[in-house]
Amino acid sequence: MLLWIGLALLTAVLGLLLYWLLIVTEGLYLGRRVVVWLYDITAHKYDGIKEFDPDAEQFFLIRPLVVRLRPIPNPLVLDVATGTGRLPYFLLEEPTFNGRIVGLDASGKMLRLAGEKLRPYGPRVSLVQQVAAPLPFPSNQFDLVTCLEALEFFPSDTAALREMVRVLRPGGTLLVTRRKGPEGKAFIGRYRNVAQFETLLTGLGLEAVHTNPWQLDYDQVFGKKPVGGGQ
Repeated sequence: MLLWIGLALLTAVLGLLLYWLLIVTEGLYLGRRVVVWLYDITAHKYDGIKEFDPDAEQFFLIRPLVVRLRPIPNPLVLDVATGTGRLPYFLLEEPTFNGRIVGLDASGKMLRLAGEKLRPYGPRVSLVQQVAAPLPFPSNQFDLVTCLEALEFFPSDTAALREMVRVLRPGGTLLVTRRKGPEGKAFIGRYRNVAQFETLLTGLGLEAVHTNPWQLDYDQVFGKKPVGGGQ
């Protein structure tokens, strides 16, 4: 009897461990290849799982970006971990946006779906299969760099952020998301509270760093690269 109880407890513990490794943290602690593989195998149903609301995306995500880009003629945007092209699609749907977008992701299958979705926009959008660190772009190139709901899955969020700041033009804006809530704290060794995350971005050379509440599991965090500053 005790043996069966022990086996049942062991099975439950192993089940919880697998759930944490593969579902909650999406393969992070198993290495980059597992993370990419998980996104490849779920790419076909990713948009269905997320159920993006066009009105909410335009109001809470696209409008603040368009306001920041308004003074820039023909802005160039980089979306890191673009997935199925969420941000490029909604930004290009905005009539007042007249720039170009580069979407970067390590998952080939996610990018293929993004390509189908973004095909009507032709040369205004380019897709690149590559990791976030190092980024395959020159320094000081983009007017806006974004990374949504992905930073916590990179091998090093600090290295990825440093690269995003490097490719951002002086005066340009960075928008990333900070995982929060109970699942955010499940990223052992990776979770940062608001003050810690803002301090990280400030330490990487950004100014005007501030956090906006956004979704149940994520905050938006903005920063600006100083004109004449650094990288």
